[in-house]
Amino acid sequence: MTFDLLVRAQRALVDGALRPATVAVRDGRIAAIGTEKGNSPAAREVVELAADEVLLPGLVDTHVHVNEPGRTEWEGFASATRAAAAGGVTTIIDMPLNSIPPTCDVSALEIKRKTAAGRVQVDTGFWGGAIPGNAGELRALHEAGVFGFKCFLLPSGVDEFPPLDEAGLELAMREIASFGGLLIVHAEDGHEVTDVPPGRDYQGFLASRPPAAEQRAIGTLLEAAGRTGARVHVLHLSSAAALPALTAARRRGVRVTAETCPHYLSFAADAIPDGATQFKCCPPIRDAANRDALWQGLRAGEIDCVVSDHSPCTADLKHLDTGDFATAWGGIASLQLGLPAVWTAARARGIPLTDVVAWMATRPAALAGLTRKGALAPGRDADLCVFAPDDSFVVDAAALAHRNPVSAYHGQRLTGVVRRTWLRGAPTTGGPSGRLLSRTES
Repeated sequence: MTFDLLVRAQRALVDGALRPATVAVRDGRIAAIGTEKGNSPAAREVVELAADEVLLPGLVDTHVHVNEPGRTEWEGFASATRAAAAGGVTTIIDMPLNSIPPTCDVSALEIKRKTAAGRVQVDTGFWGGAIPGNAGELRALHEAGVFGFKCFLLPSGVDEFPPLDEAGLELAMREIASFGGLLIVHAEDGHEVTDVPPGRDYQGFLASRPPAAEQRAIGTLLEAAGRTGARVHVLHLSSAAALPALTAARRRGVRVTAETCPHYLSFAADAIPDGATQFKCCPPIRDAANRDALWQGLRAGEIDCVVSDHSPCTADLKHLDTGDFATAWGGIASLQLGLPAVWTAARARGIPLTDVVAWMATRPAALAGLTRKGALAPGRDADLCVFAPDDSFVVDAAALAHRNPVSAYHGQRLTGVVRRTWLRGAPTTGGPSGRLLSRTES
């Protein structure tokens, strides 16, 4: 039978290893993977990768703030998914904030889906929100197809998405456990956080959100998960000091996973210049020793995956003119740069590309239950990324595809270039062909 597409690669990531492979695509899915170059079956299109290129599965980014509707000037579905495709990301899951309304009931989810329909360049799913007073909405959101529920344990930064106190957390967890859902948590404790002192000193901001804020919140979360049996996930872990508690909880049967982000693996606090508010994020980028410990946690399996926490805003909200960390919005826009950023740091540590892809494709897909994503295998969606791991480039924030030209990576030389991306066997350059994903259909 004729295939729609054949992609031949001297190196393709199949079954956890890089090896020669021919990937055959039919009707948007991988139909077969062969190892022999000769006697290839017929196909409408045949693509032969260059010797310096590697064929990877499309990445899965489960932590993206698209912000539309309501704060579309910060980001939007068209621009965010263009950036994703340019970075080899073929699936994103959108956070329930900072859009207005936040995705905290079914009507808000429908608004989000209608806004995104026909405008996404990659496949797009949605998280729901768990906030005070909406425990009765969670089951309906789950049945409507959200992939899980996000909550904060301290103020989120936007008034329409307030945090849960300990009683509210337990109520939400018991409800979510009753239908087998997933709670994903911004785990910082407000009792350990202080006001950011005005000024350009990054160290003042860093001191306002100490490791104890993450440790205390994660401790609260793990105790509640143990009581309720809920499945929980720790978002954007920045403090490696929390790793022993996570490991101990898993050993006693708590169902907990954790992620970290490219910026925590790439940057260190002592190298952030005064006034460089493009580096402000919450929780914060910590020191080099902590960064090394996060890498150790990844390699040891204590951290499950690496996702962007793409959290953009307009340039004026970063207050780059004054460099005031007290007033600047906290968030790093990195959706397009995750793979080269993590690969640049990983290869310097002798970590293979196979590990990076497991952290950025296979495991995020497993976290969200996306059984057709995250790997090159027959039956999976033909989401493909052509990556040149030895090529390099200097980041120009103005040339990135996300809406506002602000990036902590501006001026950095990164190793690894995404040269081509296919979504379900079709080039992502062909326009907004992404689908809106539902947990019930994944």
